[in-house]
Amino acid sequence: MADLAGDKPFLQFTNVKKTYDHKNLVVKDFNLDVAKGEFITLLGPSGSGKTTCLMMLAGFEDLTSGEILINGRSVTSIAPYQRNIGMVFQQYALFPHMTLRENLAYPLKIRKQPKDVINAKVDEYLSLVELLDFGNRFPGQLSGGQRQRVALARALIFAPDIVLMDEPLGALDKKLREQMQFEIKRLHEQLGFTVIYVTHDQTEALTMSDRIAVFESGIVQQCAAPHVLYERPANLFVADFIGESNKLKGVIEAVNEDTVDVRLEAGGLISALKANCTEVGLPTTVSIRPEKLSFTERLGNTGNQVMARFVTRHYVGEYIRYHFMTADGTELVVKNMNDSSAPQLSAKEEVALAWLPQDSQALDRPVVTTP
Repeated sequence: MADLAGDKPFLQFTNVKKTYDHKNLVVKDFNLDVAKGEFITLLGPSGSGKTTCLMMLAGFEDLTSGEILINGRSVTSIAPYQRNIGMVFQQYALFPHMTLRENLAYPLKIRKQPKDVINAKVDEYLSLVELLDFGNRFPGQLSGGQRQRVALARALIFAPDIVLMDEPLGALDKKLREQMQFEIKRLHEQLGFTVIYVTHDQTEALTMSDRIAVFESGIVQQCAAPHVLYERPANLFVADFIGESNKLKGVIEAVNEDTVDVRLEAGGLISALKANCTEVGLPTTVSIRPEKLSFTERLGNTGNQVMARFVTRHYVGEYIRYHFMTADGTELVVKNMNDSSAPQLSAKEEVALAWLPQDSQALDRPVVTTP
């Protein structure tokens, strides 16, 4: 991947806005710089604006205002077929009456490539997606995963500047979806193409991306590397949307250099990292990932503690989910590895749960403005 700090952005969205009815903005103010070879995912719930941004980049939707540049050149008024962009859709979009070879040859033929170049390229990309022996088959004779690999090869074969992927794995079952995630990443690392990927699947985004832009109500709430989004969400929406999060409500009682002290509604004083809520007297929600919440004996007297009663446990294979409830009715979940450390608890048994201050954050909801 290109170094964002040292390279001029290859793709730029600058103050991009989109409205369909001239009243409500679907995309409110989208700014994003993408390095050449980077894998960027646009992640968010349905209707959050992510697919609209993809369609504006492809040229299938007009911008209401703002600008999109590829390699320093504005493409805002350039026709879709002149943008040199490849696309992969959920439903494959392969020609059913053409063989795999003919499907892959098609984008090269319309670009008037010589026949020998086309044949060599088709062999190369069929081999790349491990379907060289299937070239004379039709799409209907393939599995869903094989068809998606052909669709990916067809999007790459003409060496596009950018490849756009709109929920490309949505039609596949869980096992096949996971296999295709690694297949796409393998090809991305091998060929170095730039990817803008749209999904609402958080696990998919965390697995594949160099950076993720999290959308909500037409606004990017945070754009960062997967581990940053998960470990240091910018606000409560990101914490809720990326992974699972325990939430304890309280009021900020003191502000320190890196942390804040929070008086919990359920009682007790705890410490959490500063995030987007840092003023004394403000209500806040302390977010803690289930795998960071532990049973007291593991942490001794260090860190934060809260008392909760055991409700139930769920066996999930490699780990066990323990469900608790505090005195004020707050539900808490602890993820514990399924090993000898997994405790046996009785119904309604009261347990002290603990976590380190650096494993929690004091958060608030994002401020949503309407430009």
